[in-house]
Amino acid sequence: MTIPAKPPCHTLQVCDGITISYCELGPQQGHPVLFLQGSGPGASGWSNFRYNAQAFAQGGYRVIIPDLPGFGDSDKPDTDYTLDFFVQCVTEFADQLDLQQFALVGNSLGGAISIGLALAHPTRISHLILMGCGGLEDQITYFQTMPGIQAMTKIPLDSPEFTPAYLKQVLQLIVHDPRFITDELIEERFRILETQNSSVFKRMVIPNLTDRLSDVKQPVLGFWGGQDNFCPITGAEKIVRYCPNAQMITLSQCGHWAMIEHADLFNQRSLEFLEANPV
Repeated sequence: MTIPAKPPCHTLQVCDGITISYCELGPQQGHPVLFLQGSGPGASGWSNFRYNAQAFAQGGYRVIIPDLPGFGDSDKPDTDYTLDFFVQCVTEFADQLDLQQFALVGNSLGGAISIGLALAHPTRISHLILMGCGGLEDQITYFQTMPGIQAMTKIPLDSPEFTPAYLKQVLQLIVHDPRFITDELIEERFRILETQNSSVFKRMVIPNLTDRLSDVKQPVLGFWGGQDNFCPITGAEKIVRYCPNAQMITLSQCGHWAMIEHADLFNQRSLEFLEANPV
């Protein structure tokens, strides 16, 4: 698979001086779609969504992909990485871009933040597209039962033991097909990992949002891999059981990155979902 080149990046500041790096594609007049990446060592917005951005842009949508604070080329403050913190940062980011109403695409941590935004700003969020969504279990469940989370947090980011070879071991747990973990991806993510603040994992607290799913009124499209080692597939059932307007696609040969391992399917079904639920 050809790896798309990253478009030029821009920056703006949120939350009293945190610089956010982001890239943008597609027509300015298109309905905005904001992509929120998952967490993890060396994670960034573009590495999560580079196989999806162009398809959405060609579909007529304004594609905006930030690096969340603590990740990518955005600032990495020494702070508590709570759901409220992320929601505030993304809200201020959207305000500065004058996004009055927008759709959200969220993977893992980005999925939990997407739900948090939908609950905090129900009239501004038009659609939710969620993949391997976080925030649907108590935190202890993730750490005690999910091998990907255990491997990701076993060695501190700033430890010399967190080598490129160990990073490769962690990333291979994210996918069903290890061919997606290329040397280029390892190099890119290790560059970011070397700048990460270890507090992004040590001080991250995302609550269990299951009891609030019934308040998510936006149309929801979900994707979940049967071999997800980071977020249990029981989250897929919770979304379709409790969200009033949700549909879910589950995939047998897929890990935590449905939008990467099944990019063509993800892009097609997501665009159909957006078109079938006009603003």
